Formats: sequence, structure tokens, C-alpha cells
Amino acid sequence: MTKLFEPLVVRGLEIRNRIFMAPMCQYSCENKDGVPGSWHLVHYGARATGGTGLIIVEATGVSPEARITPWCTGIWNDEQVNGWKAVNDFAHSQGAKTAIQLAHAGRKASTYRGWSGENSISTEDGGWQTISATDEAFTGYAAPRALALDEIPSLVAEWVSAAKRSIQAGFDAIEIHAAHGYLIHQFLSPITNTRTDEYGGSLENRARLLLEIVIGIRVAIGDDVPLLIRFSATDYREDGWNEAETAQVAKWAADEGADLFDISTGGLITGVQIPFAEPGYQVKFAEFVAEKVEEPVSAVGNIFDGKQAEEILQAGQVEVISIGRGMIRDPYWALRAAHDLGVSVDYWQNQDQRGKFPNR
Repeated sequence: MTKLFEPLVVRGLEIRNRIFMAPMCQYSCENKDGVPGSWHLVHYGARATGGTGLIIVEATGVSPEARITPWCTGIWNDEQVNGWKAVNDFAHSQGAKTAIQLAHAGRKASTYRGWSGENSISTEDGGWQTISATDEAFTGYAAPRALALDEIPSLVAEWVSAAKRSIQAGFDAIEIHAAHGYLIHQFLSPITNTRTDEYGGSLENRARLLLEIVIGIRVAIGDDVPLLIRFSATDYREDGWNEAETAQVAKWAADEGADLFDISTGGLITGVQIPFAEPGYQVKFAEFVAEKVEEPVSAVGNIFDGKQAEEILQAGQVEVISIGRGMIRDPYWALRAAHDLGVSVDYWQNQDQRGKFPNR
């Protein structure tokens, strides 16, 4: 058995292989109500049928103002819970496990969908005032309002409430989005966090919001549900957030109940050089963190096929491979990887048996 197709157990949750679907925004709630619908059922259902081990659904707003766009999914009311439950029920029927990425976009919220423009939406056109650790705008966006100290507890409470609803919706695990320049990342990075209160300055202070969210969610979901965190391990700027700080905060988060770290990079600022074209360009950051923590770590970023994924796992640092764009191109990425690696898996669905890849 290759390592890619070895089951993974995280806090008692058994996942059938080491292939995770990376969370990717769909911007497809056409009623702008945060309720997942037929697009989400088909989109995630196809990847479940395609053999994915754990499907991590898109960045989902813990409140209306937490969404990146008005078309993003949410988890702040019962209608959204019911929409997600339909997605989870089907994914589970196909043998996949599911996680939800709970998110707050902070100063990168209230924007148009990428295919209809990238600027902020004005309040007159249905947008909203954004919030952040800072009052400095992301390049090209409207300026946020810096959060007051006494507002932060209610923000943490929104995450905790969203986690409770996520369990009601049938998710097997929770992921906290602390990457890609969104709100938690805005607190973590010294580039955007210049606060002088207890949430700014030292690494301990900059990590305080994340750790309070981890503590609150762990209490809310109990001891049995895995808790994941997605980090951007570098801002690609010398004065920014880096992999050493990522590893240290991951250790603190593990002490408070986090179980697995999903390592990406970038997103906080523009004007930096990111080697997007390089195969596995983010893997080295995942490996750095994996060497520093005891918990499993997931690598992501230009991992194209099963052979490349297996080589990364065999190197011995990371335990999980997350696939993003590859699964957009091929919902059956996992089954194709099994074929390429010569692994026999028992989760081809009866309806798809005739489509099995031919023997070599």
C-alpha cells in the first residue's frame, strides 16, 4: 500500500486516504443568502464519488459580514445548516468525510466575484463596512475599520456559534481559516497588525485572537471532532509573517486542541514574488512546519498527480496532500492517482464501474 492511500485517523475520525480536497471558493449562492444549493451539492458530491478522503468545503462566513463576497456561503442560520446537511449526507454516502472552513475575510470582505470585478462593493450596492486589525486597506479595496478591543469577544463568539452549527450540519471536522490575508492572518502578521493593545506587538499577542477561537471552538465541539487550521506560512516579505512564527503558533494551537495544520502561503499583500509556476512550490513550507510540530501537516500547491503526491509523502515530513486546482480539472483525481500508483481501492461506485481506468 502506498502512503497516499493509507487511511488517516485524526482524533478518532478515520479518513480513507491521505487526499484532501483543498477549500476553494465557489461564489455560487445566487440569492446572496449564504445558503449552499444545487451547485454545491453537485460540486462536492462529484469529488466524494471521485474518491477524495476529506472534502474541505469553501471558506464559509461565520457572519454575513465575514463573507468575501455576497455570493459566498455562510453558517450563521438554520437554513444554511440544512443546505450543508444535504451536501454532507451525499458525501458521506459516497464514503468521503467532510470539513468546513470557517472564515472571516476582514479587510478583504465585501468584494465582487472575480469574474465580475475585484473591487470592493459599496454599501449603496449591497456591500458593507469591513473590519480588521488595522484601518489600512488591502490594495485596491475600501479601507476597513480597526476593531475596538471590546468588540473582539463577540467576534470570537461568532466563530464558536458557527462551529456548533457546523456540527449540526453534519460536518466531520472543522477548519479555521487563518491564511490568505483574511482576518486572522491580518492579526497574525506584523505587516497588518500594528496594534498597541493586547492583540498587537509580540507574537503571543498577535496570535491571541486565533488561540481564543481555538479554545472556544474546542469547548463547543467536544473532544471527538478534529480541528484543523489553515495557515499561510509566509507573506513573502522579510518584515512579514514567516514559517518559524507559523510553527510556533501551530504548537500553541495544538496545546489548545488543534489537530492538523494545512499549510499554504501568501495572500496578505500584493507586490511580492510568489513562485506559482513551480511544481509543489509550497511544499517546503509544509515540511518546515511538520518538522517542528507533532501533529500531522498537509501540503498543497501545484501537486499535479499521484506520483508527485506519493513522493512528497515518502519524503517523510508531511502526512496529507491537499489538492485544489487538480480537483477542479478532475473530480476523480483520487481514483486516477490510485490507478497511476497501481493501487486497488474498493470505493468505485457501482454506477461508475464501467469507467474504471483500463489495466496497463
